[in-house]
Amino acid sequence: MTALTIRPLVATDRAGWNPLWQGYLTFYKAALPAGTDDVTFARLTGGVEPMGGFVAERDGQLVGIVHWVTHRTTWREADICYLQDLFTAPEARGTGAGRALIEAVRAMAQAKGCFRVYWQTHESNVQAQALYDKVADKSGFIVYRQPLG
Repeated sequence: MTALTIRPLVATDRAGWNPLWQGYLTFYKAALPAGTDDVTFARLTGGVEPMGGFVAERDGQLVGIVHWVTHRTTWREADICYLQDLFTAPEARGTGAGRALIEAVRAMAQAKGCFRVYWQTHESNVQAQALYDKVADKSGFIVYRQPLG
């Protein structure tokens, strides 16, 4: 097995990104409105939005993705970074790809002057939590949602 490469997500990654993005959505049993994938990918790779992504690549194949969003916060002058989506292909799990993608977001956020990276996962995602418990602290907060429209 060749070395894993972590690099920024770019517009030419669309064909490799899409199956991983669909795998992520399937895992969370999510269906998005038509056109959302196109808008999301354009936002992640356009360089205008306060968001982006990284990919894990091995042997010319994308085996993992992570997306991030930086935003203002009332807690500090510095921005904060939300690690929004992390997914690795089943064959890449346990190889360090997820950890490397988290580290790429951490390094990027630090370089941008953010004061923290945070993320959430579903309580049933025990495989991811096994990794997250090694690389971060649980905040103790519970997330609530209030749909609009």
